[in-house]
Amino acid sequence: MGMIMMIKLTQSFPPLTANHVLRQQMSNSSFPTEFLLLTFADTRQLQLLHFGLFLGIYLAALLGNGLIFTTVACDHHLHTPMYFFLLNLTLLDLGSISTTGPKAMANSLWNTRTISYSECAIQVLFFFFFISAEFSLLIIMAYDRYIAICKPLHYGTIMDSRTCVNMAAAAWGSGFLYAVLHTANTFSLPSAKILKLSCSDAYLREVGLIVPSVCLAFGCFVFLVLSYMQIFRALLRIPSQQGRHKAFSTCLPHVAVVSLFISTAFFAYLKPPSMSFSSLNLVLAVLYSVVPPAVNPLIYSMRNQELKEAMWKVMNGGFSEGINCLCS
Repeated sequence: MGMIMMIKLTQSFPPLTANHVLRQQMSNSSFPTEFLLLTFADTRQLQLLHFGLFLGIYLAALLGNGLIFTTVACDHHLHTPMYFFLLNLTLLDLGSISTTGPKAMANSLWNTRTISYSECAIQVLFFFFFISAEFSLLIIMAYDRYIAICKPLHYGTIMDSRTCVNMAAAAWGSGFLYAVLHTANTFSLPSAKILKLSCSDAYLREVGLIVPSVCLAFGCFVFLVLSYMQIFRALLRIPSQQGRHKAFSTCLPHVAVVSLFISTAFFAYLKPPSMSFSSLNLVLAVLYSVVPPAVNPLIYSMRNQELKEAMWKVMNGGFSEGINCLCS
């Protein structure tokens, strides 16, 4: 998206969302070597508390997504398009939180505020890669549910294995392309402009930079809404209450994940400048960059009986069997 979005996303998540990037060192070529990051707190006790909190969230994300990944990979009954896309989602969640979480924990633990110029660029690249690919994958998952519920007789023909692989590859590829273009465009600007954009209230310039991306995202959002309108219409026509319940159980988790992902990200970057203060930015950073990867496994497993039973089998059978399954 725009330069201001880049500055918000390069403050070492969750401290990555500060609006003000301060110049630490400037060489004769006017390129910075480091940025100073906005911290959660100045007291040592609160910094250690933040470290413990983010460590818990990070470990929960690793455990939950890792368990779903192992379950889907090992249980042949789950080798369907819906679970194939869920497996890809767990990988993207692991990637996104691993891009931001360790740096945030290191800042709190070691009481540091700096991030190097190259580290900043790499973090922006990977974070936009995982977030963009995840948004594309969520759209694909909505399309998958639309075909499964609205056109069940043609589901096997439309969503065959080759189509699913191509769609997943398109999500990963488009996310990487967008991340490369965004990062290259951002860091090709002179550092003086980066600092000016991040430290000023140049709202009109910010709007001009993010409008194309917002329009594309809004188009995808409209597609999601229309798809689920058709899905819920079809669900209401199912005569069996048990059939409706089973169909709802496969759709509601996806709706919850999409709502959390889109609402927090949209509010973070479309809120008026009068609401751009540090504490709000930090809360929003946690909501859209740290919380979703940790809660997505819980959301998808709560109402999905088939997935819960498969997960219990994996846990009761031991993780050694899961590792052997992945290696075979």
